[in-house]
Amino acid sequence: MPAPSPPSSSPSTPADAPSSKPDAHHVGITVDNLDTVLPFYRDDLGLTVVDEFSVAGDELAAAINVADASGTFVHLEGEGGHGSRIELVSFEPAARDAPTAGLNQPGATHVGLQVDDLDSFYATLDDDVTTLSEPRTTDSGTTILFLRDPEGNLVEVLES
Repeated sequence: MPAPSPPSSSPSTPADAPSSKPDAHHVGITVDNLDTVLPFYRDDLGLTVVDEFSVAGDELAAAINVADASGTFVHLEGEGGHGSRIELVSFEPAARDAPTAGLNQPGATHVGLQVDDLDSFYATLDDDVTTLSEPRTTDSGTTILFLRDPEGNLVEVLES
């Protein structure tokens, strides 16, 4: 006769039960002017716009702790729609005078994208796209390139 199983320390969860554990959904970038920044992500980087919407009202203002807030949002995805989205958002009222952080400063952020051939991607960039350098292969063997969007936000493109 087999020995009884030890009691479980956590209740079993059906496979289709809602999860309370986080999963990546999107990376948000607050921008000053969507009309300036959106073409960079859509046209220069080749991401696809999958959703555009506006939100206003007391609930948004309370959620983000900004009185009388409203926001215009654009969600973008890479080829095939796999992975997290990039969310560009422009808020009213907009805060001003935020310093552009260097990548090595605590709290600095960047968006990471991947391509199959970084050299080909780099060769197709418009001359007006600001890059920090040409593609570089790091000690880990990863080839990377950092760009700045039209408002100075950092974007890393790596070869997968």
